[in-house]
Amino acid sequence: MENRNHAKFAELETQLKSWFIASSKGDNSAYTEFLVNLTRYLRGFFRKRMQACPDQVEDLVQEVLLAIHIKRHTYDNALPISSWIHAIAKYKYIDFLRARRHTIDQESLDDASELFGQCDNLAQESQRDVGKLLLTLPDSFRIPIQLTKLEGHSVKEAAQISGMSESAIKIGVHRGLKKLASTLGFEYEH
Repeated sequence: MENRNHAKFAELETQLKSWFIASSKGDNSAYTEFLVNLTRYLRGFFRKRMQACPDQVEDLVQEVLLAIHIKRHTYDNALPISSWIHAIAKYKYIDFLRARRHTIDQESLDDASELFGQCDNLAQESQRDVGKLLLTLPDSFRIPIQLTKLEGHSVKEAAQISGMSESAIKIGVHRGLKKLASTLGFEYEH
């Protein structure tokens, strides 16, 4: 079953990516295929999280599709398209919750596998992609993010481990996340 899910995910990833890349070269029918197929996955992703307000699912799906359209120039063909789509969906969902000030009992938003199905390698691929992004940052940003956000250390612990001040850790995390968000085409709000 796991191999079948992995193969299904890999096929979907490849197909979505090929449609998206073809559409960026002007193939309108490929863009239509991309949007139609992606819409099914987005609906499932949001239905699970928005059981308290199912009438809002379609609006949120449309917001994500619009954001993907607007941000399409920010996609890096070297990265998995599922990671890029998941980031946009996650940020739009967070914006939705903030705007409506809902407190919805929810599962982690960081599980991209729910958007595109189960895949053993998805976590490894995501970790590799995060690693690549972190390597674009200077040490003063990368180390604080690695220690606090990825390894779960407190600011105080991160300062002790790295030899940086607590203030430098906080500033490094803030500026690093802002830089990463900018790289991905998002506005960072803290």
